[in-house]
Amino acid sequence: MTVEQDKLDRFLFEDRNVRGELVKLRDSYKAILDSYKYPPIIQDLLGELMAAACLLTATLKFKGEVSLQIQSEGLVKYVVINGTHDQKLRGVARWNEQFKLPSTFSALFSKGFLAITLAPEEGERYQGIVALDKETLAECLEDYFLQSEQLLTKVSLKTQRNDDGVSAGGMLLQVIPETSETSQAHENSDFDHLGYLMDTLKDDELFSLPTEQILHRLFHDEKVRLFEPQAVEFSCDCSKQRSATALQNVSKADLLEIVAEEGAVVMNCQFCHQEYRFDAIDVESIHADNIATDEVKH
Repeated sequence: MTVEQDKLDRFLFEDRNVRGELVKLRDSYKAILDSYKYPPIIQDLLGELMAAACLLTATLKFKGEVSLQIQSEGLVKYVVINGTHDQKLRGVARWNEQFKLPSTFSALFSKGFLAITLAPEEGERYQGIVALDKETLAECLEDYFLQSEQLLTKVSLKTQRNDDGVSAGGMLLQVIPETSETSQAHENSDFDHLGYLMDTLKDDELFSLPTEQILHRLFHDEKVRLFEPQAVEFSCDCSKQRSATALQNVSKADLLEIVAEEGAVVMNCQFCHQEYRFDAIDVESIHADNIATDEVKH
C-alpha cells in the first residue's frame, strides 16, 4: 500500500471542542537536505522545524508567511524554515562545523531562542519569542501557543531515516476558542484525554499508514471529520534576476574588480544553494541607466 506523502491533513472532533492537524513530508524534506551535507542531528532539527511550520501555517487565518527561526550562542547558530499559507517551504541551517555535535535537542543551543514571525500579505507582522529551555522542540511550541495565543496545544514532531529515505512529520491538537476574548488555557479533560491518545502514536505508524487509519487507531471511539488534504512542497523563489537586483547596491567599479580578479561575481542562494554568475557584460547591464533587471543575461 502506497501512503501519500508531502501533504497536510486537517481534522475536527465533532463532539469535542478540539481540532487537529497531521503532516507527512518526504520529497519536500529531502529537497532541503539535498542542498547541503547536514549531519543527522541537524537533519532531524530541520525536519521537525519543517513539520512545525506546516502545522503553524495551517492555523493561520490569512494569506502570508510564517518563519520559524532559531538563534543561539551554542554550536547551532542559526536555523530557519519559511513556510507560506499554501504550504511552500524552504530552509537552511548554520552551525559550528569544527566541533562534534551533541545528540540531544537541548544540548545544541546556548542562550537559544525560537522566533516565530507571522507576516500576512495585508496587515502588520507579528513576532513571538520562545526560549529553547525544554527537552524538545514540540514542548517549546506548546509553550508558544499557551503564552501567545492562550490556547491549550499538543504537538508531536518526528523524523525517520531508513532504507526508503528520509521522512518528517508531526501532529497537532488544539482547543478551539469559543470566542476571540475567551482564554482556552485552563484545564480541559477532553483535551487531556485526546492528548494522551495522541502520545501513543508510533513513528512507523505515522510514516507508513494513511491518515484515515492513523486517526481510527488513535481515536476510534471519537467522531472525527477529516477535511481535504493540502499538498506540501519545497519551493525557493530565488532567481538570477533577484540576485541582479541585490547587486545594484554594490558599485559597478567594485563588481568589475571582482570579475577581473575571479572571473565572475558569484551569488549563492542560502536556501537551495543555486549558484548565479555575473560576468562583466552582466555588471554593465545591472548598472545601466533605466534598464530592467529582467534584461540581465540568463
